[in-house]
Amino acid sequence: MLYTIIKALHIIFMVSYFAGIFYLVRIFVYYKDTDAFSDEKKSILREQYIFMARRLWNIITVPAGIIMAVCGLVMIFLNTGLMKMPWFHLKLTFLIGLAIYHYWCWKKVKHLTQLNGNTLETANLKLRQANEIATFILFLVVFTVILKYQVIEYWWQLITGFFVLVFLIMMTVKLVNKNKKK
Repeated sequence: MLYTIIKALHIIFMVSYFAGIFYLVRIFVYYKDTDAFSDEKKSILREQYIFMARRLWNIITVPAGIIMAVCGLVMIFLNTGLMKMPWFHLKLTFLIGLAIYHYWCWKKVKHLTQLNGNTLETANLKLRQANEIATFILFLVVFTVILKYQVIEYWWQLITGFFVLVFLIMMTVKLVNKNKKK
């Protein structure tokens, strides 16, 4: 019963963490979108976006990520057999990717707060594409956890499907961004 409760908490805080990460990078996009605004409007919005990014990071994303990680570690402690399962090793590999993305987000939040309202150098399209990375990691982790050994057995079909998904999402981002400029 304890394991199931910890697992439920792990899932709940995983959802909260990803919601924070999804919206955080969206705030970076919104900040960048202000480049074309008047100075007064740009200043007001950028100040608000910095405030929102800092609060989202410190109050939702990081605490949810910590609780998610602690629950995950407790589940490993309660079920050490997980460490012997190939699908779990794959999940941990994807979580390393998530940790790298988390670090990039943290650096971006710090950078944003130090800009003093100046322009963010990262191109708008790059930020929009970076916004999808968490989606890809979420797909990889959820499919791995749900399919378990089928991920290992049908790896090439899943990788092909994943790359098709990545391609379609990236092309959609480019198309939407292209139509936005017109």
